[in-house]
Amino acid sequence: MSDYIIPIFIIAIFVYAGFFRRVNTYQSFVNGAKAAIKLSIDILPFVATILIAIQLFSRSGLLDLLCAALNPVFTLLGVPTELSAFIILKPFSGSGSITLFNEIVTKYGPDSYITRVASVIAGSSETVFYISAVYFSRTKIKHLSYAIPVALLCVFAAAILAAFVCLVI
Repeated sequence: MSDYIIPIFIIAIFVYAGFFRRVNTYQSFVNGAKAAIKLSIDILPFVATILIAIQLFSRSGLLDLLCAALNPVFTLLGVPTELSAFIILKPFSGSGSITLFNEIVTKYGPDSYITRVASVIAGSSETVFYISAVYFSRTKIKHLSYAIPVALLCVFAAAILAAFVCLVI
C-alpha cells in the first residue's frame, strides 16, 4: 500500500485542482516546466562556479591545510578531529561530503561514536554555498555580508552540538 501513497496523492491534487478549483492542470504543468528550464539556465553559471571552486579547494591542498589548522579548535570543542574534512567540506559540496561520510562509515563502523556524530552533522547541515548560489542568484540579492557567515556559523555550531549530543546519548 505504501508504494501507492505518492501517486494517489498526486492524482488527488490534480483532481482537486481540476474539478474543484477549475485550474487547467495541463497548462499549469507546461508553464511550470517552461519556468523550470529557464531557471536551470539562469542558475547554471552559479552552480558551475561553486563546483569548480570545490574542486580547486580540494585538489590544491587547501582543505588539508584548513583541517590541520582547525584540528586543535575541534579538539578543544569536543568534536572528533577525524571529522574535520567532513565538517569543512559539507557547506561546499553535498556529493563530496557524502563520499567522505561513506569513508567514515567504512573505516569506523556504523555504530561508532565518530559515525554517529557524522550522521547527525549530515542530517543537520546543508550545502551553504550551493544553496546560496541557487537562491540568491534567483532573487537577485547581491549583498551577502551576513547570510553566508551566519549560515557557516550555524553549520559549525551544529557540528559541536552533534558531538555533544552523541556523547551524552
